[in-house]
Amino acid sequence: MGSTTDKIKGTANEAMGKAKQKIGEATGSEEMQGEGAIQETKGKGQKALGDAKEVAKDAVDRAAAAANKKA
Repeated sequence: MGSTTDKIKGTANEAMGKAKQKIGEATGSEEMQGEGAIQETKGKGQKALGDAKEVAKDAVDRAAAAANKKA
């Protein structure tokens, strides 16, 4: 997956997790609240992975550009 895809999926999971937590609070379901917290954390992780991939790609691109200038 690309960095953008990871970020989009992460944002979606984070939003769904927050929604599940709110539904769990409204209905008194600790299980739903727990599932929501897990999904929100998963989303944050996916977004962080997307950010890391983007940083790595930028570093590779800069290194390649520098190598091309020397060549």
